[in-house]
Amino acid sequence: MRRWLMVAFLTLAMMLVACQASPSTVVYVVVTPTPSPETPSPIPSASPVVTVSPTSRFTPSPQPTVTPDIFPTQTVQQIQVAEQVFEGGRMFWVGPQQQIWVAIVDGQGRGRWMRYEDTFVEGQDPENDPELTAPEGLIQPERGFGKLWRNNPEVRTALGWAITPEFGYISQYEYHPRGRVEDDMYIPDEGYHILFSLNGESFRFEEAADTWRLN
Repeated sequence: MRRWLMVAFLTLAMMLVACQASPSTVVYVVVTPTPSPETPSPIPSASPVVTVSPTSRFTPSPQPTVTPDIFPTQTVQQIQVAEQVFEGGRMFWVGPQQQIWVAIVDGQGRGRWMRYEDTFVEGQDPENDPELTAPEGLIQPERGFGKLWRNNPEVRTALGWAITPEFGYISQYEYHPRGRVEDDMYIPDEGYHILFSLNGESFRFEEAADTWRLN
């Protein structure tokens, strides 16, 4: 009995000593790859930052340019016109220019264009020549057409007598300029005119060659 009590006492004493001992410490070791001194790890470089001020802009290399407003644009408008048809061509009175345009066909079948200032003065010049009698079915031109026709033998011979009365109307008119630009300066050249007859025929008058043709 005494021996059993001694064993129990020793067991209890050992348990008390174990509880009072310091707990064991656990050490965690983290292993990371170590770069070799000969091949250092690359350090990424930041992308360059470009700061653009509000007034800065890209300036391209100088290029030859033509200022759009140097070269004139074509003219398109409605104008007052008078027209009369002759044996050998036509006469047009063009309001904006105050001119009489004579369109004839020459002996080689080409359209010839002649321009004259309208010099007829209302109330001062006679409207016709009463001493001239037109052949049957034909008409003597009057007023501005008649004055030019009577006073210009070339025009009178080329046109002959009129076959219709003179009539006025509003026509679409176009002028197409030509030219070139040198040193930012426009140098004009002969252009061409588009004029429509009462029947809707489109006449093209070329300034450079003094010719006309139907479009």
